[in-house]
Amino acid sequence: MVPPLAELEDCFEGVVPSIIATSSADGVPNISYLSHVDLVDDRHVALSNQFFGKTVDNLRANPSACLMLVDGATGQQYRLDVTWLRNEREGPLFRDMAASLRASSAQIGMAGVMRLDSVDLFRVEAVRALPVPDPPPAPARRRDWAGIAAEIGQDLARETEVAGLTAALLDGLTGKLGCPAAILFQYDPAGERLVTVASRGYPSSGAGSEVPLGEGIAGGAAAGRCVVKVSDMSRVARFGAAIRASSSEDIREIPLPRLPDANSQIAVPLIARGDLIGVIFAESPRRLAFGRRAAAALTLLAGQMAAASQLAERMAEEAPAPAEALPAPGAGPAFRVAHHRYDDSVFIDNAYVIKGVAGRLLVYLLRRHLEEGRVEFTNREIRLAPDLRLPDFRDNLETRLLLLRQRLEERGCPARLTRPGRGRIRLDLAGLPVIETHA
Repeated sequence: MVPPLAELEDCFEGVVPSIIATSSADGVPNISYLSHVDLVDDRHVALSNQFFGKTVDNLRANPSACLMLVDGATGQQYRLDVTWLRNEREGPLFRDMAASLRASSAQIGMAGVMRLDSVDLFRVEAVRALPVPDPPPAPARRRDWAGIAAEIGQDLARETEVAGLTAALLDGLTGKLGCPAAILFQYDPAGERLVTVASRGYPSSGAGSEVPLGEGIAGGAAAGRCVVKVSDMSRVARFGAAIRASSSEDIREIPLPRLPDANSQIAVPLIARGDLIGVIFAESPRRLAFGRRAAAALTLLAGQMAAASQLAERMAEEAPAPAEALPAPGAGPAFRVAHHRYDDSVFIDNAYVIKGVAGRLLVYLLRRHLEEGRVEFTNREIRLAPDLRLPDFRDNLETRLLLLRQRLEERGCPARLTRPGRGRIRLDLAGLPVIETHA
């Protein structure tokens, strides 16, 4: 018995090239290899239109064709009898396939070269499994992605702060869904980039590392606002090669976390009320680690995470002001804080800490302490501070504070941030800051 198309998901991952056979109006056959075949539903498939001219001419003259698909996990081959329906140059299907192609081509240094001109939609008339000399073993029982995603969703529902949401999401991805490594990126609209908030499964968290919008798998998912994945990295360059990261000589660049032996990667955008909030990125050394069910589960979690984090931001702003604060202990030696205005980068005792909005936040808190002797602050007053130049919308202050808190802890800085309550931040100092401002 031939399973429905939905059960052939590994055939649509592009691990093994597919083949299309067409014939002219007078019956002359033609065969072409395909770069990508996408499953639309149980009756339709879509092909990226990068055919040779003969294939295009044949389909317009005779819409009947045959596809050969190969399961990348088992090697089982399937023949699909299909009928060409139409060509599309816009719409959700075209958008998603174009974004995937852009991200994949960026992996091999051909960003902007390999572009999708159009998509051809086919109706599937019949599916046949082709006989093979050595039948593949019966597939192992598939992971219950939906059930596990629901369990992680319950963990997210119990959290009320961004820090707790972030931990629940990443712990769930790596501990329950079985993703070997995962990253949560925040979108920074001012810099048109993604910033690493936290990660799991890597030697270092990489908090503060950046990916330009549209670059690599994560940047491609953010730019296209759609799921982007690669199921066999042996066919493309490694993720780190597409990112201007670990080989950079700029000391302000934090290396992006990466799995050296990654074979599968997936990136899912976080969208709330139509706005891009960030990206969930996961990778695995196993080929075909993230199929359609995995993508669907991660998409559900991304939507819940985006909505929950935005609610947590609003709840934090409503927190009451703290009681009159006592001066910081002040024990320990003075430490030097260098603030460079041109990119708001901050160095503590000559060691780079952070830049951008998070850098401005740190300097703001230190200055308020020196001028007023304060150690506790509220999200509301921080948002209203003109010196910080926070955006009017989507400032994601809680996420920025979480990123800053992690960087200070990882660097072992004499200044730390703690959370005495919702919507409040406390500055803990092991010495007296001496701030130097540079152009």
